[in-house]
Amino acid sequence: MKYALFLGCAIPSRLPAYEASTRAVLAHLGVTLVDLEFACCGYPARDVSRDGFAVAAARNLALAERAGLDLLTPCKCCFGTLRQAIRLLGEDAGLRSRVTQALAAEGLGWSGKTEVLHLLSVLARKVGVDTLAAAIRAPRTDLHVAAQYGCHALRPSNVTEFDNPMAPTLFETLIRVTGATAVDWPRRLDCCGDPLHEANAPLSDRMTRAKIVDAQESGAEVLCTACPHCHLRFDSVQADTSDPTIRTLLYTQLLGLALGLPAQASGWSLRVRRFRVPARRASPAVATLDSAPSSIRRGSLPVRLQPRIVATQLHSRLKALLQSSAARADPITQCQRCLP
Repeated sequence: MKYALFLGCAIPSRLPAYEASTRAVLAHLGVTLVDLEFACCGYPARDVSRDGFAVAAARNLALAERAGLDLLTPCKCCFGTLRQAIRLLGEDAGLRSRVTQALAAEGLGWSGKTEVLHLLSVLARKVGVDTLAAAIRAPRTDLHVAAQYGCHALRPSNVTEFDNPMAPTLFETLIRVTGATAVDWPRRLDCCGDPLHEANAPLSDRMTRAKIVDAQESGAEVLCTACPHCHLRFDSVQADTSDPTIRTLLYTQLLGLALGLPAQASGWSLRVRRFRVPARRASPAVATLDSAPSSIRRGSLPVRLQPRIVATQLHSRLKALLQSSAARADPITQCQRCLP
């Protein structure tokens, strides 16, 4: 079983533990990952330039197709974005023609053969629940876990085809495989608040904290995530306390523990990288190269990570442009992905 690994921008630059734990778990399960010269999935450009978004996404799909591989991503935002691009390219012949021309300039082509899969889908449906269960060596029977689905994997459901958007079960099934108890909690399908944080930070924080309180009141000790944006959002609202109300845990780390993998192999020693931002902005989600810690400035990163820092700058500029539009008055209308 072999896939092209698409990490996106946030995981390598801000949540390296997710990459480490993903690689460790999949290697242990016999899944081969291939690293290609991928770039941004195109998400930051989706509301600014439809063509730009489609070209960025299609280039990644074309690279995977050239390698003869399907694409696996641990990021639910990238997953939903790439799946949306496939849908748009299939429905709009004019867009498909323009994208084909742009790809041809790089000697690339995309015929639609590449499948885009999220990590959880690969674990549940390709590796298989029975195979996972047989590989468990240290079941986490003492742990009560709340599954944070995230929006981009579930909706729009006719694009992502991840699970039933109104009553999903895949994540809870994977949690139970580890021996942990999957907690039923009322806000499990609510947005984590991350998409609104740039436009309305107070509202975003209220949404995040409401989910944390709900999970805790439902008996959860841990919020389990499989999306870097959800994970970073939960971490950020509890960053100022040494004793968080509830712990945030990546599913790959939970599974790694249950498989009996060494903690270091699952990225437990890797810390969340927090960016300093200009004083006029409250959000820690984006930063310029000048304001980033010296350890992640251009020139100090491996070459394969540098384009992702550039993408972070692009994301910041595009967000500023969007906020000057009329849509900013009603940020909820910007998130059509919340519709089932």
